[in-house]
Amino acid sequence: MQKPSKNLSRRAYTVTRPFLRYWDKPKQGPPLTKPQGLKIAFIHSDKKISTGAHHINELMAQALSDKGARVKNFFPRRQLTDTPVHLKGIANILFFHSLLERKDEILKNHIIQGTTYTPLPFLSFNVPVVCHFGSTIRGYLDAVPQTRLLPKVEQDVFKELVRLNIIPELDLETFRPMEDVADIEAVTAKQASMCIATSQKVREELEQMGIPEDRVTVIHNAIEDYWFEQPRETGLRSPPHLVFLGRLGGDAFTLKLKGFSRLLNFYRAFPNIPKTTVCMITNRKLKEWLRVAFPNHYMFTNLRKDFIPGALAPLYGSVLFLSSRYEGFSLSLVEGMSQGLVPVAYPVGVAPEIIKNGENGFIVTSYDETCARTRELLEDTDKRLAMAVAAKTTAEQFKSSKIAPKLLSLYHSLRVARKNSDD
Repeated sequence: MQKPSKNLSRRAYTVTRPFLRYWDKPKQGPPLTKPQGLKIAFIHSDKKISTGAHHINELMAQALSDKGARVKNFFPRRQLTDTPVHLKGIANILFFHSLLERKDEILKNHIIQGTTYTPLPFLSFNVPVVCHFGSTIRGYLDAVPQTRLLPKVEQDVFKELVRLNIIPELDLETFRPMEDVADIEAVTAKQASMCIATSQKVREELEQMGIPEDRVTVIHNAIEDYWFEQPRETGLRSPPHLVFLGRLGGDAFTLKLKGFSRLLNFYRAFPNIPKTTVCMITNRKLKEWLRVAFPNHYMFTNLRKDFIPGALAPLYGSVLFLSSRYEGFSLSLVEGMSQGLVPVAYPVGVAPEIIKNGENGFIVTSYDETCARTRELLEDTDKRLAMAVAAKTTAEQFKSSKIAPKLLSLYHSLRVARKNSDD
């Protein structure tokens, strides 16, 4: 049985439809090409996901991408794991030569940037290399004394930790690996196109290494946008706490670096004040001991970073203690201030640049001064709340949207300078 034939109008429409589509198609200019943004290679030491450096790299990569740049991350495929302990500093750099397997891909970028010494394998090529210094190993070494040189009250803390078998020794057996890395950092920085220092303190350290002043620029770190998503507080939601926020580590050197003995004695000086510790910690024995070391102590360990604002928001107006002997920048300081915590901080990292005594926090230089400033805050609620507002406002200058343009401006200037030198 034959299908019924289409009527004449339907057949005419079918035949003429392609012509109608052609004539009705809007007239277009020349084909548009996708904008070619600045191409940046970020070099990393490995795929660690828990370090401050990792979070900064990821944050800035996204912020730069939002501004039109194209960022690609590169990690070494192999690492040297069988090197003797005293040569670990050499191992830290040798495995980066595995990145040369991807040399052709990396060199297609306009800028190569890495943390401290990580871009070393690419210094000899005709692409600008930027070394990003959130801190320096030399700064660590200079800031941390032997335990026997600490005040007695702090020596007693470390002796207590050894006696409880929480740490095996009062001091590291050798500093050779760190000395090696410090030397490698200096060599790489001297040959890089530019060094980014995340604070004036780090800038001074780089210049002391012999880096010319015109090849060091200060660009502060940024913190994630979610730190600013908590509602602005108008009053206290809980009694004020003493708060510690940051990494503690687990060996004697790192504990001294982070001022653990200062923190412990600070907590003990205020037995009736509630305390909250939000920390990254790898020493299980230390974690369990610290959890029960003080009455009325709340402890959050190894929280996923985007959960931390939720833990801190109810503590608006509390006292944030920065106990460190050394920080290159101190993300935890800015993060705590973003939640309306009032800092009482030793003069490390970016603290001297952003804290104005009596306005948005206090800079202290001794145990007695720490206790005096803290009592001043605890006894004057109105002052503490006013300073909490100011601290929160101060933190807003570290939004990634404000830092990314500074990086892009630097990258473009380096690219232009390289082109001019090639002409």
